[in-house]
Amino acid sequence: MPTVAIVTKPNKPEITEIISGVIEWLEKHGYDVVLDPASAAYTHGHREVEREQLYKYKPEFVVVLGGDGTLLAAARAVAHAGIPLLAVNLGSLGFLTEVTLSELDRHLTSITEHHCKIDERTMLTCRLSRHGKRVCEHEALNDVVIKASAARLADFLLCIDGHRVADYKADALIVATPTGSTAYSLAAGGPILAPSVNAFVITPVSPHALTHRPLVVEDSSQLSITVGPGEDSAFLAMDGQVNVPLEDGDLVECVLAKDRVKLIRAENGYRFFDILRNKLHWGER
Repeated sequence: MPTVAIVTKPNKPEITEIISGVIEWLEKHGYDVVLDPASAAYTHGHREVEREQLYKYKPEFVVVLGGDGTLLAAARAVAHAGIPLLAVNLGSLGFLTEVTLSELDRHLTSITEHHCKIDERTMLTCRLSRHGKRVCEHEALNDVVIKASAARLADFLLCIDGHRVADYKADALIVATPTGSTAYSLAAGGPILAPSVNAFVITPVSPHALTHRPLVVEDSSQLSITVGPGEDSAFLAMDGQVNVPLEDGDLVECVLAKDRVKLIRAENGYRFFDILRNKLHWGER
């Protein structure tokens, strides 16, 4: 029996009825269902599996019920296994999770009838080193952010492929994928990249220099950012969800991840510029 996993936004009581309907549909169509702990809290009698272990059950796809934040967390958990995600928007903006509840049955049917397509998105691999030793490594679908404490600017040295680029004094420095170009980077004044563009965006947040502007580089580049002196209160954030404290002299390296996130789309669904207009009111006066 094929398996489908469900990942859900926690602490949202109205999901109880929704998830019951999804499980009923899947079981009626011959699927075994496994749930992450947040999903299991809304129902009973189904197999509960930690999100990071869902891939071991080899699901054909993952149904993500929530907003873009829920999708980001699910993507980091299963991208390495190449499992596609069907993202259903239960949040406010839903820039990535464009499937609505009213469209869910139609999308599920398109998957079982093989009338869907896969939209692949690049990810970042972020490595943190301290005193020459690796501290941690994480992946991000949207962005990696090096941020100062709330009360002061921080110093960052950016190098690309071993070449010194610039010394920044800013609130933060963002390294974003094309997917993440419409997130924090956009709010900080960065450009919008189409998802198919093979690039990264480097965007300083409130830089203390008029000459510092967002920078677009090839995603084959190796980016390294050194945290300046006296920055023991700075921190590193991946997709705004995984946070690691930084110390003076820490080295953050960002490269293109070997894994890609696979998003399930209807054959006639997802038009990037339609999403920009509908969600961000892009181009309106």
